[in-house]
Amino acid sequence: MRKIVFATSNPHKVEELNAIINNPEITFILPPEGFDPVESGETFEENSYIKAKEANRLTGLPALADDSGLCVDVLEGAPGVHSARYAPTPQAAIDKLLDALKNAADRKAKFVCAMTLLDADGSVISQSLGECHGEISLEPRGANGFGYDPVFIVEGTDLTMAELTEDEKNKISHRARALAKISSYFC
Repeated sequence: MRKIVFATSNPHKVEELNAIINNPEITFILPPEGFDPVESGETFEENSYIKAKEANRLTGLPALADDSGLCVDVLEGAPGVHSARYAPTPQAAIDKLLDALKNAADRKAKFVCAMTLLDADGSVISQSLGECHGEISLEPRGANGFGYDPVFIVEGTDLTMAELTEDEKNKISHRARALAKISSYFC
């Protein structure tokens, strides 16, 4: 079995990635304790590379990293690369977002995911970008997912990401779309 370190401290993202790939020959693992890269990039792509480089440095394994976020049109792309740091807790981030949009007629948004894959030597094998378009709901709905999923209504549906099953989400999410573009390099 081939191991690839997935540069995140979020075990849910690793579970989601393993479910999407569903390949018994490959397993994604968390980086070791102490993984805490400084996400100083100005783009999702830059932050993805920073995280992959740090995971590779700590493990010597091939590394895959993503940097994801929610971009809201009327907020000029915010929270964007600061999505994870928009507020101290996921619920506080949702509350802050809904408050910022309380008078907005245009609630269009997109989830964006940039991925970087490095080989064991730390060289870039591939980078990709995936997007999932939709809009922000008036209130949270659904119990699945994490982050902004309860307030993101997927384009073409009336369901939030948090109302989708894991299988449904894994077919259409920004992460799944970025991964589809890059997975041929490790599958």
